[in-house]
Amino acid sequence: MTRISLRATSKAIKDSLSVAPAAKKTRSKKTTAVSANWTTGIAMGTAGPRRYRLYKPPGVQHHEQLPLLVMLHGCGQDAQAMASSSRMNQIAARERFFVLYPEQDRLSNLQGCWNWFDTRTGRAQAEENSIIAAIETVCLTQPVDRNKVALAGLSAGASMAVLLATQHPKRFAAIAMHSGIAPGVAHSSVGAIKAMFGQSVNPAPLPPIPRSTQLPSLLVIHGSADHIVALSNGEEAAMRWGERVGAKAGKSRTVQRGARYAATITDYKKAGHLIATLCVVDGLGHAWSGGAASQPFSDPKGPDASRMIWAFVAKQFERTVD
Repeated sequence: MTRISLRATSKAIKDSLSVAPAAKKTRSKKTTAVSANWTTGIAMGTAGPRRYRLYKPPGVQHHEQLPLLVMLHGCGQDAQAMASSSRMNQIAARERFFVLYPEQDRLSNLQGCWNWFDTRTGRAQAEENSIIAAIETVCLTQPVDRNKVALAGLSAGASMAVLLATQHPKRFAAIAMHSGIAPGVAHSSVGAIKAMFGQSVNPAPLPPIPRSTQLPSLLVIHGSADHIVALSNGEEAAMRWGERVGAKAGKSRTVQRGARYAATITDYKKAGHLIATLCVVDGLGHAWSGGAASQPFSDPKGPDASRMIWAFVAKQFERTVD
């Protein structure tokens, strides 16, 4: 499967290079530099081929071992929109890490949503496999430190991210869930819609996980004014993540910088170890907090979610090394 994926990726690269000579002459140095760091590939998983985008920080050497952050877009988005809204690539250029953006196929979901809820038919698991295939392809072709891989997502992408964490906990050092729903809450599209409005009847959103399995630390970011995915989903996810190992919620603290929305942060810790963090952004709707103003599902007034996510992830990477 890996060989098929690599051949498909190689073909995609060759096709992208097969441009008319005139186009090559008009391409500026700046465009060439950007395209060298922003590439397209194809990964083959059980859900079929899935396209992905990869951001590579400038000047990467083969002997380096850099972290990898996987970003899963939400409904109505694709890889390019997620990158433009979050501006995570700018942070990656400064902090030197790879950013992988797997992309949902529109034939699998007309709105471009990851089918995170469809676990009974196996469709969710198949899409998980395709995302893992993309991660593995990048790890095989780029100098990635496999001990420093993290996962983040928005909305349906956030729900898929936490589902992946419960199914493949050893692959990820940290998870960030922005405006999503925890796995186990819904198993159908109807159940997913109910959960979005906070009408879930399942009191335990996490699927059965062996007690001996250590889940990666979780960061939950959710807006208090989110009318698409109810805030109760984010609160429940953080609580259950901590409750599973007996972590207790610490005293909440409020942070506000300048004219940005205030954020109330609650940490769930056990024996001094951070298990989960809940960040409720006051006044934020269903949008990437601190995102680019020109993009949909993006609110520049909020605190910068991308910076928060990288700061959280980087701390977990340090903890993994220790």
